[in-house]
Amino acid sequence: MARPASLHPTDGELEILHVLWADGPSALSAICDQLRAHREVATTTVATMLRIMLGKRLVARKGAGRAARWTAVVTHQAAAHGMVSKLVDHVFDGAADRLAAHLVEGGRLSEKQLAELRKLIGQQTKLKRAKKGARR
Repeated sequence: MARPASLHPTDGELEILHVLWADGPSALSAICDQLRAHREVATTTVATMLRIMLGKRLVARKGAGRAARWTAVVTHQAAAHGMVSKLVDHVFDGAADRLAAHLVEGGRLSEKQLAELRKLIGQQTKLKRAKKGARR
C-alpha cells in the first residue's frame, strides 16, 4: 500500500522554498542556479518537484513556459510550525516540553539563545497570568 502524500515539505522542497523565500518570485532557471550553488541538480528534477509542490499548495505559478514565475505560498513561519508540530507529535509523543528539554540539554544553544528562551518564557508566563486574571 502506498504511503499517503505528506503536506509537509520534504528536504528537497525545503531547499526550493528557501530560495523562493530569499529571492521572491523566480523563474525555474534562477531557482536551479541558486540550488546549484550548493549541489548539482537537474532542471527537470526541479521542475518536477515544483509541480508536486504546486499540488501540495506550497508554491504558485504565474505564467507559462520559460516565462513562468514561481512563488512560495506557504510562509517560512507556517512551514516551521507544521514541521515542528509533526516532530513534537511523532518523536516526543506530543510533549513540547520534552523537545525544549532536548534542545537545552543537548548543549547546542548558546548563552545568548538560552537568554532569549528565558525572556520568551517570561513573556508567555505574564501573558497566561494576564489572561487568567481577565477571566476571573
